[in-house]
Amino acid sequence: MAIIRPFKGVRPNPEMASAIAALPYDVMNSMEAREMTKDNPLSFLYIDRPELNFPPGQNMYADEVYEKAREVYESMKAKKEFIQDAEPVLYIYQQTMDGRKQMGLVAATSIDEYLNNTIKKHELTRKEKEEDRIRHVDAMDANTGPIFLTYRGKAHISALIKDWAAKHAPVYDFVSEDNVGHTVWVIDCAEVIKALSDAFASDVGALYIADGHHRNASAVAVGLKRRTQNPNYTMEDELNYYLSVIFPADELAIMDYNRVVKDLNGLSKDEFIAKLKEKFDVSEWSGGAYKPEARHMFGVYVDGAWYKLVAKPEFIKETDPVESLDVSILQSQVLTPILDIKDPRTDARVDFVGGLRGLGELERRVDSGNMAAAFSMFPTSMDELMAISDADKLMPPKSTWFEPKLRSGLFIHELSN
Repeated sequence: MAIIRPFKGVRPNPEMASAIAALPYDVMNSMEAREMTKDNPLSFLYIDRPELNFPPGQNMYADEVYEKAREVYESMKAKKEFIQDAEPVLYIYQQTMDGRKQMGLVAATSIDEYLNNTIKKHELTRKEKEEDRIRHVDAMDANTGPIFLTYRGKAHISALIKDWAAKHAPVYDFVSEDNVGHTVWVIDCAEVIKALSDAFASDVGALYIADGHHRNASAVAVGLKRRTQNPNYTMEDELNYYLSVIFPADELAIMDYNRVVKDLNGLSKDEFIAKLKEKFDVSEWSGGAYKPEARHMFGVYVDGAWYKLVAKPEFIKETDPVESLDVSILQSQVLTPILDIKDPRTDARVDFVGGLRGLGELERRVDSGNMAAAFSMFPTSMDELMAISDADKLMPPKSTWFEPKLRSGLFIHELSN
């Protein structure tokens, strides 16, 4: 079963929603965040990246920085820049990008279901990244960044959500500066809330983390801390739940997550291509940048030329959901044995380029001389992601790139009842 709960969300005053809503804290560095917010004092980044309230050079992990996040939040509530729904509700959050729509349900999800693996993971987390968000959630006493969850879609659940949206006016409907549309509806009917909660409980066997593993782990850690601090808690208390947006998998699209490498490990271009031919069928590509057409196809750009690579069957382990991933094939057959890049998490010779930036970015980085070669990838599929999660296995780093990103600041889930 999958537990979803309505909650008394804190959210922007509708007149200010487009100014408050911000990209997630972890898609930019501190200086980029300062540039993004210089003309917008309402940006949620002043809460999500509270070091922006201090001069440049401020230690972003100092206690006063986290305390400032709470101070800014309380001030915005006092000025009615944030409002709170009087009763527990669910929300619908629709995003529109390049004509494609994805419609998710905003709800509180259970820390226990994360712990018992009903909410499934596919990625390792790093303690230092968890610690920052633990301190932020703890200081705020609230979840401020929604976890991006998915599930195998159910027609009757989608019908309930879309029917509500069709019959009610949205509370927010705006286009952000990156040309993504954001539309939000409030589901405040107890009968519909119960129907959705019952449908998830009876018909959705598991939820899957699509993006936000560190935010999820941090939210759970704070919930467990609150339980220790409040030994008489009951399962009705908000501390047992955290903020999530839940999309059906068939509405989501994973973009390619491409690789660039700094050098060819001492090989000439011809030697490099010769080694690739041992593992792949290689052909020079004359039709511009090569975008892989299917699984187990790759592009490589080196010395001003594109090549199409098709993995030979003997190097594909289709019975293993992790080893059969294209990112795994590239790692096991090229990066490790040919280029001596053994750990992509730590090796500075490899970098990653999200598909939103286009294949032209791969060419630019190689042509500039900063990189020696670039690999274009076929995107990981939602089926692959869920199969790996179901097998309790982990994806290699940088396997998925989701767009559009969820905006922070549109929904806040407070942990105190």
